[in-house]
Amino acid sequence: MPMEKTFNATEAEARIAKLWLDRKAFAAGANAKPGRPAFSVMIPPPNVTGSLHMGHAFNNTLQDILTRWHRMMGDDTLWQPGTDHAGIATQMVTEREMALQQEPDRRTMGREKFLARVWQQKQKSRGNIRGQLERLGASCDWDREAFTMSGAPGAPDGEEGNFHDAVIKVFVDMYAKGLIYRGKRLVNWDPHFETAISDLEVENTEVPGHMWHFKYPLAGGATYEYVEKDAEGNVTLREVRDYISIATTRPETMLGDGAVAVHPSDARYAPIVGMLCEIPVGPKEHRRLIPIITDD
Repeated sequence: MPMEKTFNATEAEARIAKLWLDRKAFAAGANAKPGRPAFSVMIPPPNVTGSLHMGHAFNNTLQDILTRWHRMMGDDTLWQPGTDHAGIATQMVTEREMALQQEPDRRTMGREKFLARVWQQKQKSRGNIRGQLERLGASCDWDREAFTMSGAPGAPDGEEGNFHDAVIKVFVDMYAKGLIYRGKRLVNWDPHFETAISDLEVENTEVPGHMWHFKYPLAGGATYEYVEKDAEGNVTLREVRDYISIATTRPETMLGDGAVAVHPSDARYAPIVGMLCEIPVGPKEHRRLIPIITDD
């Protein structure tokens, strides 16, 4: 066979890849010799939210090298391919594409139709990801391709796997072993998707804060003489107050206040230590009373 003047990589790669697939060169156990150990790798499943990046290419190349070496050694080898449903990220990508194509939003569309639309997005992205892996020459067993939501209620034809049920079974088993429990924790809430999200989905950003000042009225309309002095002891302010002023950068914690603390040596508030004040939230008749205490 004469050698061509220029090498056409695109044509050669496609031809060789087809030859590999037709001969099932990457099927589980292909080229395995009797008595050789098993070697299997579950590909870290990329999210069905778009395309692979350079990190995927590098990582999968390392896995491919190991898998091919073990296969050449005659080991019972499997490189299991698959994709991850990615949850909220896939929903975000789907809604963004719907908006660009001027489709109805998910609330107008309704739950069932929106889920069907997300499955369409999954199929599109999954095809793109598989194409990229095949172009890389990844020696995966494509007959075993998996998806983390296969078998879920409403899944279309071709998604009859059992990963959805397997996740539920493992969750129940872990709960039975006491590894999963309900506890009091701060919950991250996404106001757009209207769902709880994990800490991994949250990006902490430093922003300029704001100091909020509030007046906590004294219980029963009580009053006291409030006096401020400068460094030399001269009176700079004298007035009658029926409240204690507090400052905070986190006003949302007011509902959980258990007391208002003042320094024992702060003469300004000495007359009201031991009295009660109101948390100024809600109708006056329903407000909770908390004590004014000293704490250094």
